[in-house]
Amino acid sequence: MDTIDCIKRVRKSALTLSLMSDSQRNSLLEKIKKALDENRFELKSANEKDINSAREKGISDAVLHRLVFDDQKINSCLDSLSSVIKLECPTGKKLAVRELDEGLILEKVSYPLGVIGMVFEARPDAMVQIISLAIKSGNGIILKGGSEAANTNKALRSVIHSALVDDDYILLLESHSDVDQMLKMEGDIDLIIPRGSNKFVKYCMDNTNIPVMGHADGICSIYVSDKADLDLAINVIVDSKIQYPAACNAVETLLINESIAPSFLPVLRDALVSNGVKIHGDEEVCKYIDVIRATDGEYDMEYLALELNIKIVKTLEEAINHIAMHSSHHTDCIISTDREEQLTFFNCVDSADVFANCSTRFADGFRFGLGAEVGISTGKLHARGPVGLEGLTTYKYQLTGTGQVVKDYTGANAKHFTHRELM
Repeated sequence: MDTIDCIKRVRKSALTLSLMSDSQRNSLLEKIKKALDENRFELKSANEKDINSAREKGISDAVLHRLVFDDQKINSCLDSLSSVIKLECPTGKKLAVRELDEGLILEKVSYPLGVIGMVFEARPDAMVQIISLAIKSGNGIILKGGSEAANTNKALRSVIHSALVDDDYILLLESHSDVDQMLKMEGDIDLIIPRGSNKFVKYCMDNTNIPVMGHADGICSIYVSDKADLDLAINVIVDSKIQYPAACNAVETLLINESIAPSFLPVLRDALVSNGVKIHGDEEVCKYIDVIRATDGEYDMEYLALELNIKIVKTLEEAINHIAMHSSHHTDCIISTDREEQLTFFNCVDSADVFANCSTRFADGFRFGLGAEVGISTGKLHARGPVGLEGLTTYKYQLTGTGQVVKDYTGANAKHFTHRELM
């Protein structure tokens, strides 16, 4: 069966999935959870092949970190599946009920999007998260993982298929030509979610008429105010950089208020360097600590490694302006004890996630209580931030009447709408 026929089959099967009850969909997720737990050896063996191949090719440490699918990652997938199962069913929910007139009732009801095309990087655990959210929300899912994880992804697809059997609503593509074909099928696919480089995301946008949702870079900044708790700031910054430096929500740029720079920078440098972080600093930073001289272009760089930039700014406004110029609109944070400063930052920073006094690493669907995520959207239409179940649904307006016709509501003796909210 060719790619076109396979995608059309997903479309047809997705309707069957959408008509299942929440308990039926949860049962499918329980089967996946059981199968992953029972087939750890097969999954880890496949992943070992990918790891060895990646090392032979000299793939970066950032990619290797994402590629690993060990017992810890498997356990994380099981926890994520359990969280998704516990979530409220996102479809069939009445979002609004309005009486237009007596006996004429309008309901706004949530429904699955239909079929989602997902292209993701070398993270096998992302495949499990994506499938779990697609099933829970009643959507068909077409997946294309990175070639670095080809063996692991095939093994995962095999294990999941053995657990579900009739699962034509899940399709794993294997070639770039398949992706090109998928991008042309706007009548059968409702949303494309690319997770990869800026270049690849732009390629998807330029080569499809299907709506595209996602983000390219994760250039995240933290501004440390002169009103910051500096011990708290050190702890938050270190976690934001070193807890998982290969993640898109790891901090890449620190903006330090000039009045605290002389005393704060030496302490900050020691905390970062002791954790293996390489620091780039602007001219002012270099006056206080011995670091690599930063260039303007580096403020637009996503290191995804134990490396970051530090810049001194005079005011909160200057920090906000820097973020506006260089941010990828993913996650940005302020460290300040002043609530007015926090609110100004919240209101003026145009990012999907805006934090105060906490690690940027909290920008995650699981940590937000969404169960899991298909990705983080930095756009503003349909969904923004970590995209979980709600971001995979749309809605329909359902109007039930008792024989009403529009002509009765026009003309000199027209009936009047009541437009009374019932919910």
